[in-house]
Amino acid sequence: MYNHIGIVGVPPLEIIRQLNAEQAAIVDLDEPQLFLPIDQSDQYLPRVYCAILRTVLLNALNLRLERIYVDVGPGKCDCALHVAAVLKDILSIPVIATRNTDTQSFGFPVCQSSLPLLEKMRRITKGVQSCQPSPPLPFCAPTAGFWGVPPRDFSILEPFPDSTHIYGWTRCMENKTPADLELESYCNPAVPTVFFAQSFCAKTALAKHLAAKHPKSLWVDSDVSASSSVRAKIEAFLELSGVIGGGSAAG
Repeated sequence: MYNHIGIVGVPPLEIIRQLNAEQAAIVDLDEPQLFLPIDQSDQYLPRVYCAILRTVLLNALNLRLERIYVDVGPGKCDCALHVAAVLKDILSIPVIATRNTDTQSFGFPVCQSSLPLLEKMRRITKGVQSCQPSPPLPFCAPTAGFWGVPPRDFSILEPFPDSTHIYGWTRCMENKTPADLELESYCNPAVPTVFFAQSFCAKTALAKHLAAKHPKSLWVDSDVSASSSVRAKIEAFLELSGVIGGGSAAG
């Protein structure tokens, strides 16, 4: 019988190796695992916390888990540290705070592939559960960029072409170096890029800053789910930027 272990963010590779060796069933608590109203988290967290961390709390309260590893600090955020403290207090299972400062680069072939953007995101978020690098994939020249964190609602990714490259913290996830600010800050100025963060996430500051410097950018944030107005804004930006049927740029 598998141990069901919850993870938040990207725990250090040492922890993932240990869980893989145990053949643990890893559950990503950042992603919605249950169909529960997010306002059920209001008892423990204020609504100014991002929807990802409020989802973490709902999952942790309602799933049968043996223990939880929460990455905090530079690899995630201070709010995750506070959520870990809350979970330690209200749960009867071990809640272990970790600080991922890993620097070994594993590459990011999925980010630069021609897979549909939804599939790219699914593979990258699933890849956190393994200590192995992403399998090789052919490089695809980009026509658009998505910079940021994995959204709570993946439907926001549907308007993007398959030739979209992923940048920001999601690229750091695939590289297994979530605290690498230099890699997180990289974006390609040659391609129209959407800079995204969850509403109330600390990374909205970096997203807005980089978008202001980028010559072909759109900055958006989204709370619990992707609204029709946010999706329409992204679609209009991609259309006006000539992404469909446009050229490509290395990177």
